Amino acid sequence: MAEEIKEKSEVPTKFKDLVEKIEKLSVLDLSELVKVLEKKFGVSASAPMMAMPQAAGVVAEAVEEKSTYNIELKSVGDKKIEVIKAVRDITEKGLKEAKDLVEAAMLAPQMVKENVKKEEAQEMKKKFEAAGAQVELK
Repeated sequence: MAEEIKEKSEVPTKFKDLVEKIEKLSVLDLSELVKVLEKKFGVSASAPMMAMPQAAGVVAEAVEEKSTYNIELKSVGDKKIEVIKAVRDITEKGLKEAKDLVEAAMLAPQMVKENVKKEEAQEMKKKFEAAGAQVELK
């Protein structure tokens, strides 16, 4: 691939020395060099994103048209038993599984249910909020 690039672009004489040195660097060294240059000159080597109004409209429509959601338990709150009951009711899991999920959610967000229809997901969110938990529909 490097040979293809060499054939396609002619390196100006004033940069030949520099390009030859860069070609000899390992991938890790190149990555480090890019980071140093970005920091030194306050720039980014990533490709700029072109935001086109039409594309933004399509993305906005896609977000609005979302019909299924994943329900993630973000925070349990102080009514742990009520949240366990809500998990059991919503997921139809046993007591131990529901308790384990709620306890895990106390440490990090946990996925409760996936691919739920919008209306059903909103009802589930209301049940969790009534139990004192915080959930996020993703």
